[in-house]
Amino acid sequence: MITHLSIQNYALIDSVAVDFNPGLTIITGETGAGKSILLGALSLLLGKRADLDSVKDTSTKSIIEAHFDIARYSLKDIFEANDLDYDPQTIIRREILPSGKSRAFVNDTPVTLNQLQAISEYLVDIHSQHEALSITSEDFQLEIVDTLAKNKQVLRDYQVTHKQLKKASEALETLRSKRDEALKQQDYNAFLLSELEAIALEEIDEEALEEEQETLANAEEIQETLSAAFKLLSEENIGTLETAKESRNLLARVKGFSKKNEALWERLQSVIIEIDDVAAEMEQLAEDTTADPQRLQLVNEQLQQLHALTKKHIVGSVSELIVLRDELRDKVSESHSMDEKLERLDKTVQTLATEAEGLADTLHKNRSSIIPKVIQQLEQILQSLGLPNAQLAFDLQKEKTLRSKGMDRLSVRFSANKGSAPGDIKKVASGGEMSRIMLAVKATLADYKTLPTLIFDEIDTGVSGEIAQKMAGIMENMASGMQLMSITHLPQIASKGQQHIKVYKTDEASGTVTRLKVLSPEERITEIAQMIGGEQVSESAVAHARELLN
Repeated sequence: MITHLSIQNYALIDSVAVDFNPGLTIITGETGAGKSILLGALSLLLGKRADLDSVKDTSTKSIIEAHFDIARYSLKDIFEANDLDYDPQTIIRREILPSGKSRAFVNDTPVTLNQLQAISEYLVDIHSQHEALSITSEDFQLEIVDTLAKNKQVLRDYQVTHKQLKKASEALETLRSKRDEALKQQDYNAFLLSELEAIALEEIDEEALEEEQETLANAEEIQETLSAAFKLLSEENIGTLETAKESRNLLARVKGFSKKNEALWERLQSVIIEIDDVAAEMEQLAEDTTADPQRLQLVNEQLQQLHALTKKHIVGSVSELIVLRDELRDKVSESHSMDEKLERLDKTVQTLATEAEGLADTLHKNRSSIIPKVIQQLEQILQSLGLPNAQLAFDLQKEKTLRSKGMDRLSVRFSANKGSAPGDIKKVASGGEMSRIMLAVKATLADYKTLPTLIFDEIDTGVSGEIAQKMAGIMENMASGMQLMSITHLPQIASKGQQHIKVYKTDEASGTVTRLKVLSPEERITEIAQMIGGEQVSESAVAHARELLN
């Protein structure tokens, strides 16, 4: 319920604030006093698009703020679904900036209009005779039937299952498309994989292969060169090694005479050891280097195959080929297992479809059985509201398609005249009749569920006398379990309120402004008396007002 509303700098309002009570609140005022301004401000809070033209002083921002007590509405899931922190004492604020831009906040958290609209529909329901009423929408018609049929849990189970079915069906369709595409590529991917698996890529050292190829291709030259070099170093009489040894022997005679001589001897000794080692390695390498045409051919083939694959796949190394090979393995393996996945997912879809159809069937049976009661209750209220010949027909047809609320398609037909067959409610019901139907519906729903704050905007237009009294009684009864506000011109309805707010205009230095005032008991008598007899209040009008209030 709304507990507090403040409006600043909006239309003819400079600044007003009002606290609202539970039960029935009556809002009265002369035509043009600003009652529609109040509704316009509330509509902005509920997510209506803002308009800079509605700002009173465009040099400063307009602020509309309402406090709500939502503890009994069970809205935690709605808040979480819209990424908002839940608070049983919720504050909604709307600001229109001088630039024309608007901002919205829920508990001081900035929100989009979509988020605001998603939660506000659970907080306030504004009904005007001049609006296209929700009674004409199939969703609302189903809500009426489901509420009385106590379908809440079945419908929730159905919608969860339907959502899972939709998700699984989409996944199945995606997997089928993926499988079809994989089948087209499967043979080619398998061929590419076989090419890469023909080479033991992890065992290949491309650099070592290239070195081996160079060695094998030049084995004879390498062997001859190494042998000649070995001979130059090791020949008995003139080899470098022998010459170095002779020099070492000569230095041995004088190395004891000075440290410099000894150092030269040590250096020469080191050179002799190194040359001896080099010579031995040359000799061994010359012996090991032999021509091997078969091995050379094998190495050449491996390198050619490797270079062909890197060029074909546009990669630069063996490691990249390994990555590519592993990816191809995954693709080929996936295409092999895809049929099994498809079969499992298809079974899931069939199971969910069967479950959803079973729940839809339960919804249909429950709806079919409760519709006569719905019609009886609504027609009974309509008769008390001055439509003695009102007839309603709820046409419930079960289709083959799973829809958001089951498999049913519902349409409501109406007739206000005896002997006339019910027709499409949108086409045959007048504005006044539509308002009474909506009042009947809301009164019926109020007995079965917690409704948001309901605001009737002159729903009683064209009503008077006994019918007005009946309408007032219905509103009073509804307000015993919910917050109801009624903008009215009828004293019969105005007298039933637990709270009475008057909207009026006053001329001030800054111009004409709209004000709100919560009336005291004595002020209510005067206001209702004026509604009965006009501006000049007579004693009989006052007496009648007191009688209505008592």
